[in-house]
Amino acid sequence: MRATATFTVQAFAPTGLTPEPAVPTGLPVSVATMEKHFEGAAAGHSATLFTSAFDHGTGVGTYVAMESFEGSLDGREGAFNFVHSATTSGSDRTAEFFHIAPSSGTGDLAGISGAGGMAVDADGTHRIWFDYQLDRQRPTRAEKG
Repeated sequence: MRATATFTVQAFAPTGLTPEPAVPTGLPVSVATMEKHFEGAAAGHSATLFTSAFDHGTGVGTYVAMESFEGSLDGREGAFNFVHSATTSGSDRTAEFFHIAPSSGTGDLAGISGAGGMAVDADGTHRIWFDYQLDRQRPTRAEKG
């Protein structure tokens, strides 16, 4: 199954946390928290722990994020974790990775597994999709009547 959505970042807060001991590299390493809001077949919100080695001036770097989503996929309500990462040279996304964490699903999303992806349109619209399976099919609220 595939659930698609658009999302907006509601908050991005650098934590000031850096690895210790410090190791100087060509890119600064940072940690931040994020909050996102999703609309579409994936509807809800998320809390994210975001780590990166990134140069904000050039837009070059790599990030790794662990995200906790709560809401619904195709009308099935619950929560789950997913991890994603990508590298950018300033105008592209490469080396993308996106995976739903096993055993992280709750509610109607218990038993969820799969992958997905993200893209940013030329107009700045952020898109996400989840290609997922459920170990056990539960009816949506609409199907329950």
